[in-house]
Amino acid sequence: MTKIRKSRESLMNRWHAGLGLGLAAVAGCVFAAGDLDDLLDVAKPADSGGGLHGFAEFSAARAYESPSHWSKLRARLNLEGSGRLSEQVKWKLSGRFDADAAPDVESDVYPSAVRRDRRSEAMIREAYLDISAGNWDYRLGRQHVVWGEMVGLFFADVVSARDMREFFLPEFDQMRIPQWAARAEYFGDDWHGELLWIPVPSVDNIGKPGDDFYPFVAPEGTRFSGEDTPDHRLGNMNWGARLSALVDGWDVSGFFYRSTDTAPTFYRTSLAPLTFEARHDRINQVGGTFSTDMGRFVLKGEAVHTSGRKFNTTDLSAPNGLVASDTLDYVVGIDVPLARIWRVNAQYYARRYFDHRDGMVWDKNEQGATLLVNRQFGDSLEAEVLLVSSLNGGGYMVRPKVVWQMDANWRGMAGLDVFGGAEDGVFGRFDQSDRAYVEVRRAF
Repeated sequence: MTKIRKSRESLMNRWHAGLGLGLAAVAGCVFAAGDLDDLLDVAKPADSGGGLHGFAEFSAARAYESPSHWSKLRARLNLEGSGRLSEQVKWKLSGRFDADAAPDVESDVYPSAVRRDRRSEAMIREAYLDISAGNWDYRLGRQHVVWGEMVGLFFADVVSARDMREFFLPEFDQMRIPQWAARAEYFGDDWHGELLWIPVPSVDNIGKPGDDFYPFVAPEGTRFSGEDTPDHRLGNMNWGARLSALVDGWDVSGFFYRSTDTAPTFYRTSLAPLTFEARHDRINQVGGTFSTDMGRFVLKGEAVHTSGRKFNTTDLSAPNGLVASDTLDYVVGIDVPLARIWRVNAQYYARRYFDHRDGMVWDKNEQGATLLVNRQFGDSLEAEVLLVSSLNGGGYMVRPKVVWQMDANWRGMAGLDVFGGAEDGVFGRFDQSDRAYVEVRRAF
């Protein structure tokens, strides 16, 4: 009985500590946001035509599978300013500051490397100049480059690096990591051309082993020797081109992209003890997108062929535990508005491995489907559920949520992130990371 009582007291102490830190973070963020409102006139350059704005946010998530624990107690402050240097030159600068108390509150759950990684972070989000010259537009600096966007998952959006420490759960605009790039765009009557050069590539932030959504599943006792990120040399630069056009009501695009892969490949560097190192290979990608309004619904699709990637295998004779294979990723979806208050989106997606071999972790044809149903309740309240499911036994992800737009500046959100399936499946591997969450945001 004494052990049970102490365990219960420990759990209650952690709940109280987490809520206390969370409320303190909310108060700090809201106070900061209020102060910034007062400072807007001071912060705005005299001739810029812009100003300082952004949002303050607190989000809390509780993983409720045993052992239950706080998986997020994060305060976030996002600031951005923009302005004009001349009629042809505009600028934008934004930054983000995060502080997450959850890893330290749950020090018996998270390893020290995870606690250091998630404790605090400051980053430049965007920092660029826009230069207009006739039909040509140039953007120079740290920027988002979005070449495709579907619901729930990434396909043709090959340029963006991503913060994967919460899998695909955050809003896409928040999980994308900008690239330091030079981009030139030409605008014709019904077409648009784009050239892209990235001298210093950003890669995915996968976090540290032991975090809730670390992307590599390995046997107990496996060691990780870190991550080999690309150095700043000519051979690691990214470049690409994209062409889009409006043809008989169809918005179509095609692109080629040569890059250092934003996603890591886990190389086996030792069998005894079993050790892996995350590395980023050079890959080529050719792809395209399409969308069209069919009257009662919008039809969209994306496809990407990738060469140069390697994939893990159980074949002990394979060099570094990897085999190379070209892949084709594709997705087709429909978006249907109903009665002005309902929105239904359904997608079918797949990946084909052209050089599939026995022992590879994934099937030769991996398939899946998504279904999103959204219902508006007036102007301030909406409910939504997103289901993403593998059709090859890789499990599922269910995400119900409610969003309350309290007024023009305040937003609240609450929901669940639920995973299920085989422990080595793309979704089932996170079965112990099911969580309930709340989020409060104040825009200014």
